[in-house]
Amino acid sequence: MTRLIVAAGGGGDAVAAAMLHAALYGDEDQAVILTYAWDRLLIDPVPGPRSAHDFTGLEAVTRSVRSVPATARPVAPAGSTLPRLAAGLPHTFALLDPYQGVEGVARQMEELVAHLTPESIDLLDVGGDILARGDEPTLKSPLADALTLAACCQVDTPVRLLVAGPGLDAELSADELRPLLGPVVHTFTAEDVAPVSDVLKWHPSEATGMLAATARGVRGTCEVRDAGLPVPLTDEGPRVHAVDLDEALNRNNLARVIAATTTLDEVEAHSREVCGFSEIDYERNKATWLKDQAPMTLDAEAVLHQLGQFESEARARGVTHTTFRHLTEVLNLSGSQRSDLRQLLLARRPEQYVAPLWRIPDAT
Repeated sequence: MTRLIVAAGGGGDAVAAAMLHAALYGDEDQAVILTYAWDRLLIDPVPGPRSAHDFTGLEAVTRSVRSVPATARPVAPAGSTLPRLAAGLPHTFALLDPYQGVEGVARQMEELVAHLTPESIDLLDVGGDILARGDEPTLKSPLADALTLAACCQVDTPVRLLVAGPGLDAELSADELRPLLGPVVHTFTAEDVAPVSDVLKWHPSEATGMLAATARGVRGTCEVRDAGLPVPLTDEGPRVHAVDLDEALNRNNLARVIAATTTLDEVEAHSREVCGFSEIDYERNKATWLKDQAPMTLDAEAVLHQLGQFESEARARGVTHTTFRHLTEVLNLSGSQRSDLRQLLLARRPEQYVAPLWRIPDAT
């Protein structure tokens, strides 16, 4: 049997989809994970999501859908984690191309459903910002989730909406989400994380990294993103909740107003009206700013000294863990230096590595 899992926001949601497949359906079923190629600026210096035209080596699945094999490559200067993800996991990763708006995404889904006749379709969002109204001051990335939600509501096949790790994306808090969530369908365990453990060593997703960490029993407060947002790591972290799809659409103002869009530009325009911003504008502005910044040289002793200062300040804020993505930003390193930073810290202070997070040590 084939299971179709739609990674609502792309990025780490695709890794979480692989965890979900292993946990709920096991090895006897095949999984096709439909996801955006949208990895943010640490991986991809080009703002916004990638389309099929931004890759070489994609494979045709249907007229509008292409899969991303391990041999595919993004066209420079773009970057993408999807080929490496395809190399490390046994699933088929199909590319969601949002440049034809919601109508285009819905068409891709309809073609894929007709081609695969899947046993089930799950729409998975890590964190729960897919349930945002659009006016929340903490909301950062509503566009991709609204697109997939609106498209899934147009497909003439039952789709189950699942929210994993409520609050772990640092956008809506667990307290805000709790009244909106349905029953728990699964609680991730360390065993469920095992199939993606190697991927988590290099994948930059913070929300899915925290999802895996909480499944392994990590508790505390994790500081994430360039803004240094605190995220509680609690017993709620590894839970997966079912949510009524129609109720989610009724709540998500952006998803409703973009239902008839045929271009990504239209979706962006509606996002500016409903939410007050477009996250792609944020990426455009940040990309321009990053071009003018000279990254810090990765000098081991200088980095460790600066890390010590950060850890002391973070500890005073009540922070117990952080991510390598956040450390890369804090230490003024470029995205390409993230892997080198990780190797340095694991070599010098392996006792602080709580996979896939970095533990802030107690004061000595």
